[in-house]
Amino acid sequence: MEKVAIRIVEWIREEVAKAGAKGLVVGISGGLDSSVTAVLCKRAFPDKTLGLIVPCDNDPVDVEHASLLAEKFKIETKTIDLTNTFKEMLKELGEDDVGIPSANLKPRLRMAALYYLANKLNYLVVGTGNKTERTIGYFTKYGDGGVDILPLGDLLKRDVIELAKYLGIPAKIIGKAPSAGMWEGQTDEKEIGLSYDEMDEAISGKKENDKIKKMIEESEHKRKPIPICKIKG
Repeated sequence: MEKVAIRIVEWIREEVAKAGAKGLVVGISGGLDSSVTAVLCKRAFPDKTLGLIVPCDNDPVDVEHASLLAEKFKIETKTIDLTNTFKEMLKELGEDDVGIPSANLKPRLRMAALYYLANKLNYLVVGTGNKTERTIGYFTKYGDGGVDILPLGDLLKRDVIELAKYLGIPAKIIGKAPSAGMWEGQTDEKEIGLSYDEMDEAISGKKENDKIKKMIEESEHKRKPIPICKIKG
């Protein structure tokens, strides 16, 4: 995994240079993918990486793990609690905190905070999604999917796990059930209905899976550029 880590760090530096930016802002959720991404960002820009911890009606353990990671790898962090903002927005919308629409509001609010600070500092917003999630569309459009760069975007979940072990990510982060923190008790595998091993096997072409095929087809709009009406004349 050393070559993979070196390649990603080099790529991050290249992307920042091409954008004329000065550094990186990355959301640290306390989960595996964000932890790996944050550590790679720290390697790429030791003095210009800002980890944003943005609880939004989350399990307090997530914040604990995010802080644990930041402390171990000496990542500068800023905490912005959006829980009240989330609840107030639902109130203004006249909605209850239930279902996918309200759950998707959380990553969209977090991304607004990330971009605010990125604009202020002339940093790039770094996404934390992996190839498995991106392929099946398991991300929120204009939420965690709305980023400047995606360092783990070509790595399956199993590859991210191996990279995490190589980087020395705390075992309690590697070992916990992957969750987007969308609602209490939510886990990725439970919501999707498949294990990451099953998803990785299908995406890598080792096994056929009709459910995965359907998810890829139905989420294509998330990966494509915005459709534009072409006017001839």
